[in-house]
Order: sequence, then structure tokens, then C-alpha cells
Amino acid sequence: MQKHELQEILNTALRSGADFAEIYIEQKESTAISCEDGKIEKINTGIDQGMGIRVMAGESTSYVHSNDVSFHSGMEMAKLAGQITRENGPKETVQEFHQPKAAESIDVKIRPESVEFDKKISLLRTADREARAMSDAIRQVSVGYSDVVQHVTIANSLGTCVEDERVRIRLACNSIAQRDGQIQTGFASMGGTCGFELFEEKSAAELGRESAQRALTLLDAEPCPAGQMTVVLSSEAGGTMVHEACGHGLEGDLVRKGLSAYAGKIGQKVASEKITVVDDATIPGKYGSYRYDDEGNPAQKTVLIENGILKQYMNDYETAQKTGAALSGNGRRESYKEKPVTRMSNTYIAPGTDKVEDIIASTEYGLYVKRMGGGQVNTLNGDYVFDVAEGYLIENGKITKAVRGATLAGNGPESLRNVEMVGDDFGYAIGTCGKNGQSAPVADAQPTLKIRGLTVGGTGKAR
Repeated sequence: MQKHELQEILNTALRSGADFAEIYIEQKESTAISCEDGKIEKINTGIDQGMGIRVMAGESTSYVHSNDVSFHSGMEMAKLAGQITRENGPKETVQEFHQPKAAESIDVKIRPESVEFDKKISLLRTADREARAMSDAIRQVSVGYSDVVQHVTIANSLGTCVEDERVRIRLACNSIAQRDGQIQTGFASMGGTCGFELFEEKSAAELGRESAQRALTLLDAEPCPAGQMTVVLSSEAGGTMVHEACGHGLEGDLVRKGLSAYAGKIGQKVASEKITVVDDATIPGKYGSYRYDDEGNPAQKTVLIENGILKQYMNDYETAQKTGAALSGNGRRESYKEKPVTRMSNTYIAPGTDKVEDIIASTEYGLYVKRMGGGQVNTLNGDYVFDVAEGYLIENGKITKAVRGATLAGNGPESLRNVEMVGDDFGYAIGTCGKNGQSAPVADAQPTLKIRGLTVGGTGKAR
């Protein structure tokens, strides 16, 4: 669509009395392949395209979308969305566009659409084969691959008009081990905003072995003892703690609605002075990275908590307008069918200065979490419960036997205040974050953390 056509669509909404109007146009080419027990079960490829128009007037928001990406369709959608503004007078129209400066385009070396299907399928078969080769106890392996090439055009009544391309790729493996009537599962994944060069950093074979080893470790593990204890979260654990127990509570829309334990605490101490929390969509190649968010705002690095002090929240256009806060480039949507909401991108706890070996040696007794699983968090009060996918006991300053069935229960702000040591290492994990019925690719990371007084759930004998 030409720029003058975008302007006319926006002006149609403004003439109806809208305070703000926005067009989001998307074309997405995707491939998904699944492998079950060594057999390719499903291959899905397709192109999806469409356009969404958002109109805001006072406290009201209207969103209309269609897969018809044409000027005529856009005009009709603008009129329909503009019906919420009937009592307002016409607003100043858009005369010209500008493109805000953003980070350099993400360099994709090997574009996924240039890679033959046989090569993509070989990734799944390799991961499957290597996982099974770890042990006869591996009874079932599932592997999934996906890639997406997304083109977006975003224009709004503030005069912003951007075009961008996003390329993402992901591979995940799930292994099930069985022995003597016991069944355990191991999961591993990798992905990024990049191309097939992802597999130069880590191979599909390594991923398959990692998944299987996690399941086998749990087969030999003892039931985890329960009770209050010190917990050491490895940098390999993934940033579940920062994402779930902290990150969602720092999203401006939840704060504005009073659904966050961090509401009204800007400038206050909410964590240990050793803790700095950052959301940064500009990190090259990471799974949650982008140049512009889904409102056309440049991605940025946002320091949320600095040395334990709450500095700011993440915001999209709507929350920024209604609270007077600055935009942070965190307006994201699953597709053109959805209006944007405030979302994390790459969220992490910054590394500290403590050596990992010193963290372990200083722990007389506790739980070492090598990998986190899923969980739940109540953003209103910060309470959470997380599964531990791979854990070990720490006894007399040493990591000893593996344990299974562990859960962590606590309160996000309280846990961050109880961090005693922060490692000088750093590790990432990827995921798909769900919110308001939408999914978005994210990454999270942390160094090794020592947290006192967490409640550990398990079925083993307490110390």
C-alpha cells in the first residue's frame, strides 16, 4: 500500500473524531515440522497476511482486522472502527510520515526460506537419533522445528511509518524415559531472531542429547526433600524467576489496572541491592529481539530495577498515554488479528561479581536448580509456584545427588530481596509468553543466584 493511501485511511479515522489511529499490515511466511518417534508427522507451510486498524477516543478503543490488504478495505475498516468517536469533533490530519531511528537491521546470514526441506527435516531426525542413542530407557522422542519470516508495515496518526522484517527460527526436543515403571521427561530448546546459522552455535545432535540426559537424570534421582531452604538457581536454569515472578509485574498495563505487586513503588527498594533487572529488545539474535515494536516504536534497553531500586515500568502507547510515562518499545501483538499489549522482550537479571564456585561452597545445605520448568504467578501479590525440571541437593558446600519432583514456592518481590549472592556468569533460555490470549516469542536470562528461605516442595524425607 502506498504512503498516501495509508495517510488517507488514518485521516478518515481522524475526521471521525479519533484521538489516535493506527494501521498494522503483516505478511508472514511460516514453516513448522514435527517428528514423533523418528517419523515426520506433519509439515505445515503457509503465507498469512492481513491488516488491523486501531482507533482510540478517550477511554474507548476499537480494533478491526481483515485479511484483505487493500486501500478500499482499509477505508471501510477505518470508518467502522471510527464509530466509537461519533461524539468527538474531527482532529488534525496526518500530513507526512517519518521513520524513527532504530537499531541496525538484524543480520540474517542463512535465510530459512533458502534452506531445502530435506536439510530442515534432517535436523529433527538427528535430534531424535541422538536422543535415543543415549540409552535404551529413552522410549519416546518428539522434535519440533519452526521458522517465520514476517514483514510488517506500521503507520499511525502521530506521523510514524515504519517497515520491518523479522526472521525467527526454533528447534525443540522432548524425550521420555522409562524404567521400572517410572516415567520422566526431559525438554530442551533453542532459537533466535536469526537464520540457519543458529545451528553453527549449537547442533541438533547436542539438543537431542541434552533433552535425553535430562530425562535419564530424573530416572536415577531421589525424591526431593521438602522444607524451607537456600536455593541456588543456575545460570542454565533459564530466567523463569525474572520473567514470571518479576517481569509481568513490571508491565505497565497490569500496573495501571492495579494488578501488580510493584504498583506505586517507583523509586522504592523492591529487591536486593545486588539485583538489576533489564528488558532489552535490541540484543542481536536473541529470540525476543526486534528493531521496532508492533506499534512502530524503536526497540530499546530499559532498566527496570537498578541495584534493587524500581526505576520504571514497561509501556506501550496506551499505558504511556494514560499514565504519562515514557514509551519503552514494549507494544507487542501475536498477529494483525490482535491489538498490541505491553509485553516483555529479552528480560534478564544482570550478572554480578560472585564466583559460581564460591556461591556453591558457601551453601551448607540447599537445592541447586539447573533447569526450571513451568509455573504460575499471581501478579497482584507476586506469589508464585514453579516446577524444577532438573535439580540437585547441595550438601556441605558441594553439589551431590539429583532429586526429582521439586517445586519452588515463594513471593517474587520477597525472593528478589532475599538474594544473597549474584554470579558473574550468564545464561539465556527461550520461550513463548502467553498474555491476554496472545503468544509472543521471548527470551530471559540470569546469572547464578543464591536465594535464602525459599519453600521447596517435594515428597522426599526432610533433613
